[in-house]
Amino acid sequence: MNNIPFNKPFLTGNETHYIEEAVSSGKISGNGMFTKKCQRFFENRFGFKKTLLTTSCTDALEMCAILAGIGPGDEVIVPSYTFVSTALAFARQGAEITFADSRTNHPGMDEYSLESLITEKTKAIVPVHYAGVACDMDVIMAVAEKHNLLVIEDAAHSINSFYKNRPLGSIGHLAAFSFHETKNINAGEGGLLVVNDEQFIPRSEIIWEKGTNRASFFRGEIDKYEWVDTGSSFLPSELTAAFLWAQIEHLDAIQKRRKVIWQLYHNRLSIPAEKSGVQLPVIPDYATNNGHMYYLVCSTNKERTELIRYLREKKILAVFHYQSLHKSRYYKGRYSGSELPRAQIYTDRLVRLPFYFHLSDEEVAYIADTVVAFYS
Repeated sequence: MNNIPFNKPFLTGNETHYIEEAVSSGKISGNGMFTKKCQRFFENRFGFKKTLLTTSCTDALEMCAILAGIGPGDEVIVPSYTFVSTALAFARQGAEITFADSRTNHPGMDEYSLESLITEKTKAIVPVHYAGVACDMDVIMAVAEKHNLLVIEDAAHSINSFYKNRPLGSIGHLAAFSFHETKNINAGEGGLLVVNDEQFIPRSEIIWEKGTNRASFFRGEIDKYEWVDTGSSFLPSELTAAFLWAQIEHLDAIQKRRKVIWQLYHNRLSIPAEKSGVQLPVIPDYATNNGHMYYLVCSTNKERTELIRYLREKKILAVFHYQSLHKSRYYKGRYSGSELPRAQIYTDRLVRLPFYFHLSDEEVAYIADTVVAFYS
């Protein structure tokens, strides 16, 4: 068996063709033909009211923070067990971060802890749909409505995943997606801002275009453009958009294969994991599985370390995931909340198994059987 990497970006074969097409068009800066095609696709396919391609999901989240008017003195609730960008986008605006614990059966935010975290300074809740599995959005939206808060979905993992038949990213006031090379569809780096609340649509384009009304100018709505607000250069080049368009065209085929891989893992590991006390992914009735990743949760940190080492000896690269942000070097001196024991469990014990489009059935079986062999 050859070495099995953790990730291998999938290429459809059309990426370089479309990049050449963009170059030949003479328009390779942002907001050209491929950018518009990508944005129309997401709006038409998933019913998002407004979408804007960004250079990363981090940039999309930073745009969310600006649109939400987050500033010093505000508090924003995010899960501790998440990638740093979820919190960083709001901390950069001067907000204090209030960290929520994970659920017992899933690394995502404990929705039922939110009420206890809200103060008069709270301005937004940022649920993360970990592994593409939805948080209970009815609970979150009800809490937000009760306290007049914004909901910003970090849907980095969540393309083509649903909550009660509603696409993730379409439920909150704002949302952000990632097209990093580890995601289901990728552009190397890339992201998407989703605006579902119409009050934010006019300003979103201005922030996207460095604080100018340039987008309106190119639509012929004004005779010149100028600096009218804050913002940054959040939009990607046409080369990135062209690459992404090739991926979008194959979204359904990509999703079909990734779901097969996820199910192969699950079928092979469910019974052995139960016998060994290993926690596997849980998909609630209200959520769908988009085949973003497959993970398991060991009983102890020592067990995880030994499992990862054992898999590497067998030429399999498995990895752990996030470190709890409330205990991070950057934030722990500012954190004054309670212990978050479930977030720490996932920090110490979660293992991600190799997962990518070209992973063969035989390789999945080998990986799963090697995990079973470790425990036996």
